[in-house]
Amino acid sequence: MFANLLIILASSLVMIALFRRLRLPPVLGYLCVGLMVGPKAFDWINESEHLPDLAELGVVFLLFSLGLEFSLSKMIALRQVVFRLGSQQVLITTLLLGSVLMLLGMPATPALLLGAGLSLSSTAIVTKELSSLGEIFSSHGQNAVGVLLFQDVVAVLLLTLVPVFAGSSDQAWYWALPLTLLKTVLLFFGLLLASRWLLPRLFQEVAASRSAELFVLLALVIVLLTAWLTHLLGLSPALGAFLAGMLLGESHYRHQIEADIRPFRDILLGLFFVSIGMLIDLQLFASHSLLIIGMILGLMVIKGLVVALLVKWRGSDSETAWRSGLALAQGGEFCFALMAQMQQTRLLPAELGALLLAATFCSMLLTPLLLRAAPRIAAALHRKPNQEAQIEEISALNAGFDGHVVICGYGRVGQSIGRFMRNAGQTYVALDNDPVRIQEAATAERDVHYGDSTRGDLLTAIGLLRARLLVIAVDQADVALRVLKEARRLNPTVPILVRTRDDSQSAELKAAGASEVVPELLESSLMLGSHALILLGFPAHRVQEKVDQVRIDRYRLLHGFYPGADDEET
Repeated sequence: MFANLLIILASSLVMIALFRRLRLPPVLGYLCVGLMVGPKAFDWINESEHLPDLAELGVVFLLFSLGLEFSLSKMIALRQVVFRLGSQQVLITTLLLGSVLMLLGMPATPALLLGAGLSLSSTAIVTKELSSLGEIFSSHGQNAVGVLLFQDVVAVLLLTLVPVFAGSSDQAWYWALPLTLLKTVLLFFGLLLASRWLLPRLFQEVAASRSAELFVLLALVIVLLTAWLTHLLGLSPALGAFLAGMLLGESHYRHQIEADIRPFRDILLGLFFVSIGMLIDLQLFASHSLLIIGMILGLMVIKGLVVALLVKWRGSDSETAWRSGLALAQGGEFCFALMAQMQQTRLLPAELGALLLAATFCSMLLTPLLLRAAPRIAAALHRKPNQEAQIEEISALNAGFDGHVVICGYGRVGQSIGRFMRNAGQTYVALDNDPVRIQEAATAERDVHYGDSTRGDLLTAIGLLRARLLVIAVDQADVALRVLKEARRLNPTVPILVRTRDDSQSAELKAAGASEVVPELLESSLMLGSHALILLGFPAHRVQEKVDQVRIDRYRLLHGFYPGADDEET
């Protein structure tokens, strides 16, 4: 076991470093490690019965941390997505994929069962990638997470029903189905009571002791205990962990809990992806390459189209529909477990199972790349008529503006800038890609629009060519750089003010065309220093002169610092 872990961790160290250098998602690196060290390739890893258990713990920790970011109120608000959209997606995709499998010669019952398994998407990959891209709370991100939650319940049902249909269970399906649903409801209300009465008192006592070790231990015990209790009920441990995290997300300790479990989550989740990569036989890609490619395309096209059409039918815009479809187009990790169980009960032929495993693996491998390319793909797919209608509507609303300020990113910083503009009598137009924020802001402000600030057509629609100033207030440096380059391409002369966290990217932003770069850390340091001097009795006008001089010198006084062991960024 120790030798296997050493090989996996050492290989992951090299591969992840390489993938980061190539700016590729770490998930792909872990999958490639599994592919490389597995028994079907170099065969560096001996069979270990503990590796799947450790891998499953990674998914448990991931779902727990995701649950921390979801409050109960948000979950209730997403009930339409979870139960309505989720059930429709699973049912329609199951029927379509099951029909295809029946055409390939499979009996009806195993075909529909396998079709249901293939209808499930990868909770681990999708949630991790959406979180890393900052899209987990976007409209398409909420659609994806809501459907994935429903799919987790379905996965439990499917794993319960396989022995029933194989004739190796004493329980009929019409008893197994409602029993599983009843267990899920009881689990939810049990955890709800615990989160209201027991857990707050436990965390209060531990926090009062001021012991970091006790806090970490309590967080780990809660994650593992909920997963174990859920497993005892015959449900997915990941589902229980999510519900526990969601209920704890209402507490004051959610950020500390998330920080404590992150190291365990990342390492164990890496093991999960490695274990998936180890299942694949590389020889199949040489002997059945065209067939596997056809399976991949068929699976992803059917699943993506079903989700996109359902989301569009619910009244969402085309971009959200296509991006939701692209996020859920792949096969899922639960499908591997289902196919393994079906092969053991002889419901699935071994050759077909191996081909489907390879196709599902490749669809998962493509998902991080698809999610990164999703804005461009969605834009190409829905160019007409919705995009043009949106552009025309925004252009019409802002046609009368001239010499206004354009604000890209309407979070806390963007809204504060807007208030300064409004107080000074300066007109402005804001653009943000958070639908909830835009919906709330639109009730009080007319000139706030939903959209991706990196799109040149949207920047033109809000009057960038006539603007007096552009303020880029987004909180992601790579997004800010893309907005800056696109804006400078459209309008070479407009002054551009860019917000950034520190001065590490100031030179790159200046080179890309920024007129001024305001580093948040340096500005906050400057304000704290000026307040300190005033409290020490220095005259206010002298302090202001010093502050002005530092700004004139482009923060030269504040450049360079002595980093601590725990302080990489600041």
